[in-house]
Amino acid sequence: MENIIYNELINRQFSVDVGVVYARTMNENGNSVRTTREIDFVVASGGKKTYIQSAYAMSTQEKADIELKPFALTGDSFPKIVVRNDIGKRWYDDSGILHINLIDFLLDQELI
Repeated sequence: MENIIYNELINRQFSVDVGVVYARTMNENGNSVRTTREIDFVVASGGKKTYIQSAYAMSTQEKADIELKPFALTGDSFPKIVVRNDIGKRWYDDSGILHINLIDFLLDQELI
C-alpha cells in the first residue's frame, strides 16, 4: 500500500520525503533516551507540507497509537492524513487528522 501511495504522489508531481521525528522515552533502567519515529511521507508543494501515514488497518488502540504518535511529535499544524484500507468514509478525529480510505485518496486529486 505504501508503494501505491508513493507512486501516486510522484505521479501528481509532489516532492516526497520520509519524515523523522524524535521522542523522549524511558528505558528499562529508568534513563531518558531519544527514540525516532517515522512519518511515511512528507509531501511538499508550493511551500506547503502535508504529512501522510499509510496504515492498512488500525484494528486496535495500540496500533492506532503507534501510527498516530509521530503526528503528535511534529510540533506544527500542517495537514495530517492517515490512508487506511479498513474504513469506508473519510472522517477527522479529535486531533484534526484526516482518516481516508485508499481508494478515496487515489481518486481525490484536490486532497493535497
